[in-house]
Amino acid sequence: MGYYSMVSKEKSPLISVITVVYNAEKYIEGCIQSVAQQTYQNIEYIVVDGGSKDRTLDIVKQYLPHIHKWTSEPDTGISNAMNKAIAQASGDYLVFLHADDYFESNEAVEKALASIDDDTDVILADILFGKNLKRQISQGFNIRMNFKTGVFHQGCFCSKALFAEIGNFDENLKIAMDYDFFLRAYRKGVKFQFSGTILSVMRDTGVSSQQDWPTLSRRFNEEKIVHKKNCDSPYKTIIYAFYWALYMPYRKFKQLM
Repeated sequence: MGYYSMVSKEKSPLISVITVVYNAEKYIEGCIQSVAQQTYQNIEYIVVDGGSKDRTLDIVKQYLPHIHKWTSEPDTGISNAMNKAIAQASGDYLVFLHADDYFESNEAVEKALASIDDDTDVILADILFGKNLKRQISQGFNIRMNFKTGVFHQGCFCSKALFAEIGNFDENLKIAMDYDFFLRAYRKGVKFQFSGTILSVMRDTGVSSQQDWPTLSRRFNEEKIVHKKNCDSPYKTIIYAFYWALYMPYRKFKQLM
């Protein structure tokens, strides 16, 4: 018996699952199937394609009965694509499941939503990462968020109201847009809950997962931009300057080891 098997669809929150995709013919079918097979019934599935040139759209069209809204047009990057999806979403909560991600099991959404408060802004779950499926445990919104995110968007249900309150993703950011959003949420005093479950599997194919120094350097430089953008006091400016003066050389040294 599922967690929501005794609850009517009308009483359970509507979940907008959002997949942004561009030229992902290798993975998109598995992502879509994992959404279509969910035991949780109250799901709105939105696919935003950036104008793929490979077989991605052919695969998407095979699953149109399971997709409630979809678009295919050029965008200016992943942040722009996610913001387009937010504008289309009708759900009480939104979760971003990119084309190379997939839900951990058919019951993943149902389990994650088994016990939530009505006024929760964010529901946090864990993810499995990479080829070894290593469990990454969500750290939640705490002081660590000032420096690094401990929240995974593939394991995070964000209320639609939160986006209305603090704004969407910064389209000037190409890698750290989710960190910027979560930092703003933390500074706003977001109310969150841990589900204690595993929601999704994140492959190590995306740019944010790459460990070569040029890509790491790009990510760190965007994180520096996020810190500067959200710095609201001279005290924090000093702390961030000290942090980056130590952290960048440390990571570069670690990369050479």
